[in-house]
Amino acid sequence: MDILVVGGGGREHAIIKKLRANPKTGRIYALPGNGGIAAEAECVDIQAKDIEGIVSFAVAQKIDFAVVAPDDPLVLGAVDRLHEAGIPCFGPNAAAAAIEGSKSFAKNLMRKYGIPTAQFRVFDAYETAAEYLATTDYPLVVKADGLALGKGVLICGNQAAAQAAVQSILVEKRFGSSGDKVVVEEFLRGPEVSVLAFTDGRNIVPMVSSMDHKRALEGDQGLNTGGMGAIAPNPYYTEEIAGRCMREIFQPTVRAMVAEGRPFKGCLYFGLMLTKNGPKVIEYNCRFGDPEAQVVLPLLETDLLDIMLAVEEERLGKIDIRFKPGAACCVIMASAGYPEQYQTGYPISDDSDGSAIVYHAGTSRQGDSIVSAGGRVLGVTATADTLRQAIDGAYAAVGKISFANAYFRRDIGRSALLASHSKER
Repeated sequence: MDILVVGGGGREHAIIKKLRANPKTGRIYALPGNGGIAAEAECVDIQAKDIEGIVSFAVAQKIDFAVVAPDDPLVLGAVDRLHEAGIPCFGPNAAAAAIEGSKSFAKNLMRKYGIPTAQFRVFDAYETAAEYLATTDYPLVVKADGLALGKGVLICGNQAAAQAAVQSILVEKRFGSSGDKVVVEEFLRGPEVSVLAFTDGRNIVPMVSSMDHKRALEGDQGLNTGGMGAIAPNPYYTEEIAGRCMREIFQPTVRAMVAEGRPFKGCLYFGLMLTKNGPKVIEYNCRFGDPEAQVVLPLLETDLLDIMLAVEEERLGKIDIRFKPGAACCVIMASAGYPEQYQTGYPISDDSDGSAIVYHAGTSRQGDSIVSAGGRVLGVTATADTLRQAIDGAYAAVGKISFANAYFRRDIGRSALLASHSKER
C-alpha cells in the first residue's frame, strides 16, 4: 500500500515509524515532512493546510491510504475532500473535528449530554465578558474558541488578568479568527491525564495513558507550549479511574457525536483533570497529541496500520489492541526562547547510540546536514521496564545530542515518579 501522511512534526515522525513496520506498506509520502522524516518517507513540499494540493497529489500518485495527523487540515475538511476523491483515510471529517476546532461546541456538547467538565460561559463581545469577570471567582481559565497551536489557554488569577486575556483574544485578535469567541471556565484542580483513544464512530479503545508537560520552564513554570515532554503510563490513572472514564466520558462522548450527526472516526484525545469530584474533561483534541504520541506509540504492540484500516472500515471491535508493559519518556529538545522568539538554522549533532528513538519535529535538511527549523526541534524517547529507567534512558540520549541554542527541561517525569513512589508506600 502506498500511504500519504499529512504533517511535518514529531507526531507524524512517530506515526510514520510505526506505519513503516507493516509489511504491506509500500511508499510513504509525507506532506510536508521534515529533515528526519526524509530518512523514512518521501517528503513533498505541500503544506498541511493546502487541502487542494494534498488531494491533487494523492489522486496523481494513486494513494491507497491517507493519514491526516494535524488539527488544522482536519478542521478544514481534508478527510472530507480525500474521501470525495475515493481515498480511504484515518482521521475525522470536518463535522467531527469541530470537537477540537470549536471549544464552545465541545463545551456545549458536554453540557447537553451530561459529560463531566468545568462550568463555563461563552462570550463573543468584550463588554459582556468584562461584566461577567467582575462578578465571578478566581482563578479561572480563558480560552480562545478555535485552534491556537496549543497556546490559546490562559490561566488568570484575578480580574485584571482575565480582562487583559479577553481583550487580547476578542479585541486585539491575538489568535486571529480563532478568537472570535472566548470560553471562560472554572479553574479545576487535580492531576492532569491525557488519554488517546481509537474510535470508529461506535467502538472506542483507549490507549495507554500519558502525562504531558506543557509549561516551558522547569517546575511547570513559564508559558504554555505545545508540550515540552511526556511520560506514559500516567501513575495517577488507576484501573478504577479508567473504568469510570470509560463509563462517564469516553463512551458518552462517542454516543453524543453520533446523536449530533457527527460520528467521530480516528484518534480522539481526552485531556482530563482528576478532581476531588471525579474525572472531568479539560479539552478534546481530534487527533494524536504531540508529544503524547511519541510515548504512547512506542508502547503499542498491535500494528498501527491494521488499526487505522479497522477504524476506517468501522470494524474496530474485531481487532485486539495491545500495549507493551513498561514505560516511556519523551524529552523535547527545543530552541531557546520557545514559544516566543527563537533562532533556528543550527546544525544538529547526534551521537546517541540508538537505544532511544529520536523523533524529528522542527528540522530540515541543508545539504548533508540536518538543522534546527522550529521551536520544538527533537523529541527523544526511551522505553524501559520502569519509568525511572525510561527517564534515565531519554536523558542519556539527550546528553549525546547537541545544537546551538538547544534548550530542554530537566524535570520531565519527576512529578510522575513522586506519584508512583507515594502509591507504592
